[in-house]
Order: sequence, then C-alpha cells, then structure tokens
Amino acid sequence: MRAVIQRVKESSVTVKNEIIGKIGRGLLVLLGVANEDKADDAEYLADKITNLRIFEDDKGKMNRSLLETGGEMIVVSQFTLLGDCRKGRRPSFMNAADPEKANELYEHFVKEVRQKGVSVKTGRFRAMMEVSLINDGPVTIILENK
Repeated sequence: MRAVIQRVKESSVTVKNEIIGKIGRGLLVLLGVANEDKADDAEYLADKITNLRIFEDDKGKMNRSLLETGGEMIVVSQFTLLGDCRKGRRPSFMNAADPEKANELYEHFVKEVRQKGVSVKTGRFRAMMEVSLINDGPVTIILENK
C-alpha cells in the first residue's frame, strides 16, 4: 500500500459536477493498493496516518496528530500511485491490485480510520474525480506499508 498524505485547510472531491465529499482542516489521503497487500497493511497505515505528528503545536512545531487536533480526513483511491515508470515512457500498473481487492482494502482502511473516531469522507471508487485542496504548509508525506 502506498499513501500520499497532504495536510490541508480544506479539500473536496467532485464527480460529474457534484461534490461527494468535503472536509475542513485535516488530511487528504491518496491511497494505492498493491497486489500483495492485505488487511493488516490497511490497519498499519490507518494507525500510522492518524497518529502521524504533522500538525503544529502552540510553539509552531509539528508535534500533534490528526487524532489530537480533531481534524477530518478525505480518502481517495488512486491506483496510479503504483505506477512503475522505470522502463519506457508509459507507466506499468502490474503491481496495482485488481479493482475488487483494491476496493475491499480501501474500504477496510476507511473503516479503520473511522473506528479511531476520525470523521472520514471519501471519493468514489473507479470514478473520474476532481480533487481540490488548499494545502496547509505545504506538508506532503509519502508512506508505504513495507
């Protein structure tokens, strides 16, 4: 599993001119699922991301987590994060999980985050989406489960 995490002041996802998810201060998570990923990988990333200390404390230091700040999360499935561009000019997506498995683990990740008490909005799996955000910082982190 690969995640791109962006600290945001706000973010939204639109499908066919309809906003389907919108958050205020929190995290935008772009999530890619690989062939070899399992439920424990989703659980690991959900725990890691919600506890990642990338929000500022009273002294301006990145020392607080999403859980500590009460921020929200918006999660967008993005298989292109698994694109391999080492050969040629066209990305290979051979490492990306098939849609059924990817959706199952994507939903498992979202469920795990919600169980931690975080308000979570989502994109729409396999839909063409427009993702908007106001990056806060900017702060962008890339995480993998392995």
